[in-house]
Amino acid sequence: MKKLFAATAAAALLAGAAGAEDIKIGVILGFTGPLESITPMMGQGAELAMKEVTDSGKLLGGSTVTSVRADSTCIDAAAATAAAERLVTTDKVNAILGADCSGVTGAVLANVSVPNGIVQISPSATSPGLSTAEDGGLFFRTAPSDARQGEVLTSVLKDRGINSVAISFTNNDYGKGLAESIKAAFEAAGGKVTIVAAHEDGKADYSAEVGALASAGGDALIVAGYVDQGGSGIIQASLDTGAFSTFVLPDGMYGTVLEEKFGASLNGSFGTVPGNDSPGGTTFLDMAKAAGFEGTSSYAGESYDAAALIMLAMQAAGSSASSALKDKVMDVANAPGEKIYPGELAKGLELLAAGTDIDYVGATAVELIGPGEAAGSYREYEFKDGKITTVGYR
Repeated sequence: MKKLFAATAAAALLAGAAGAEDIKIGVILGFTGPLESITPMMGQGAELAMKEVTDSGKLLGGSTVTSVRADSTCIDAAAATAAAERLVTTDKVNAILGADCSGVTGAVLANVSVPNGIVQISPSATSPGLSTAEDGGLFFRTAPSDARQGEVLTSVLKDRGINSVAISFTNNDYGKGLAESIKAAFEAAGGKVTIVAAHEDGKADYSAEVGALASAGGDALIVAGYVDQGGSGIIQASLDTGAFSTFVLPDGMYGTVLEEKFGASLNGSFGTVPGNDSPGGTTFLDMAKAAGFEGTSSYAGESYDAAALIMLAMQAAGSSASSALKDKVMDVANAPGEKIYPGELAKGLELLAAGTDIDYVGATAVELIGPGEAAGSYREYEFKDGKITTVGYR
């Protein structure tokens, strides 16, 4: 049950009047690497929330919030760890937003966040393995686990009459976890998985991988990879050889870059990406458009929500310290309380300062369960006339 925060909030306001802070949030995402086409919008989503809070003047007695960016690379755990260490030791960030890909997220958590007691909220790391990571209560994610995506994708496949699939996955924590969850869910529902095969990112030629997939066959090919890397290479080689004509594209393969690369060649292909049709989602899209970026881009909304949760938890705790705010993230994210949507962060801050509970709904209908991860709603999409079209929500 949530507690009222009147005493701590009042103390914080008195302290804030004496000296507001310049709060720093580290934004560590793969600004280079296999997700570099979507991370700019993720960063902008997070920074949109920070600007909204700073402009309001309502956080901890008028404190400002500054984004400090760092490159996770998505795939290099050592580079991501070094970048996160700089955020903590040199930039003195109060919390970390990120990372993006599951492997580097786990590395940052184990090597930097936990040893330094820093709250870390990822908007996009989806590996089921992160659900049981030793995190000291410091790690949260506004993206659902791929255990959930496997179930949702299975329901989409069955509804479309697809009874056999081949799976190609990028050879890392994200790809392995997603492939395993899809296979388990699909077979449990009576489907046949003909092959589960890894592919490496960064190769110029994927004809050998596609040859093995084609030999195994299937009604469709599931590509559990990255849109800017091997995943697109698998699609290209499949189209070149005629191995598959229908592709199933989970979250890491969602991106308008596919429209540019393949256009109508992907007509009939489909996939899932975290998303919902809540009023907050529509509001966020309008806010993103006004700010000059594409709000439908993968995990842009989740990034806004991750930043918002960090700042609202600070207000609830009456402190910008991770040691205090970590215990308030679940409180502000979930019921009971007054619902808070994008564009209403000032309202949320005011309510918390007055000792009133809030239920942050945000851009993605935030509901944190279990170890602090999103419960999981997905948008089903399909390629029609060479363009990504929303089919519905699950």
